[in-house]
Amino acid sequence: MITKEAVLKALGNVDDPDLGKDLVTLNMVQDVEIDGNKVSFSVVLTTPACPMKEMIEKACINAIKMLVSKEAEVNIHMTSNVNSNRKDNKALLPQVKNIIAVASGKGGVGKSTVSVNLALGLAQEGAKVGLLDADIYGPSVPIMLGIKGERPKMTDPDGTGKGKIVPIEKFGIKAMSIGLLVDEKQAVVWRGPMASSALKQFITDVHWGELDYLIIDLPPGTGDVHLTLVQAVPITGSVVVSTPQAVASADAKKAIMMFKQPQINIPILGVVENMAYFTPAELPENKYYIFGQGGAKQMAEQFDLPYLGEVPIVEGIREGGDRGTPAVLDSNNPAKTIFMELSRNVARNVSMRNANMEPTKVVQMME
Repeated sequence: MITKEAVLKALGNVDDPDLGKDLVTLNMVQDVEIDGNKVSFSVVLTTPACPMKEMIEKACINAIKMLVSKEAEVNIHMTSNVNSNRKDNKALLPQVKNIIAVASGKGGVGKSTVSVNLALGLAQEGAKVGLLDADIYGPSVPIMLGIKGERPKMTDPDGTGKGKIVPIEKFGIKAMSIGLLVDEKQAVVWRGPMASSALKQFITDVHWGELDYLIIDLPPGTGDVHLTLVQAVPITGSVVVSTPQAVASADAKKAIMMFKQPQINIPILGVVENMAYFTPAELPENKYYIFGQGGAKQMAEQFDLPYLGEVPIVEGIREGGDRGTPAVLDSNNPAKTIFMELSRNVARNVSMRNANMEPTKVVQMME
């Protein structure tokens, strides 16, 4: 006779390959039910974007058939509850589990393209996602999401009379940008403290609600806005975007060193190489490395960082961004698969970061 104890004992032999412990110890096996030869239970993964989902499911079925009964009919409900390791006072963004900063050392490397497609990729896997365009001087998220010209509404979620801005919802994510609040014909000509103040308002005065991931598209470089962000909210980790050229990777190294500074010490979830190669539509098997090859990958190896992948130069990425339908939403775009894989890799690294590293907290810096 099949028993619950025997099922749990068998599943104790199935490890989560990323977290390095078995599913039972991690409390990922729930709602075990036995009805004769029928065995059903839920496996609660740490992210809906888990790239190991199918492998873990097959391992569970094999464990029960080999260690409990080869006659067992196994039904597994694969679900998820995104993990978090926040240990701050949660005065800001209390319902946001993970905050991911996307950075680059210089402009023009496709940081916003990566941010938008990363956010949408995570949402397509079933996560609750927000996207904050913190590039105060050059906001491009409104164009990329097709929400240019829209104006956010106000709400009073706490009934205190203090109104909050409601993010614009598009393609299943919540988005906020300075570009939604200022006339697109007007340049944002602000000194650093004003830009930092605007970023703080996007954190404190926007009703983000419950999110698994908040992606923050940072301005290029390493300046006031970056320091304001790490001192205001607990950053789970950062993603650094570069292109293959030596000049781009040299600037990206500065972004890496900023996060690695002892007083900041924010984990780097990985490096993305954008515009890695060009593939013409009529020659889909050909790759032309017109900006050089492997600069970002070499940089990741140099700093012992995860390499999240390379994104090619594909006309559809540019076209999709310009018309407000990003590449990850287009099944015919060859970059969709690449961005989905990128999203899963980031989610996976967030889960490992939360399980194995120091708790996420707000950076305290000496003035």
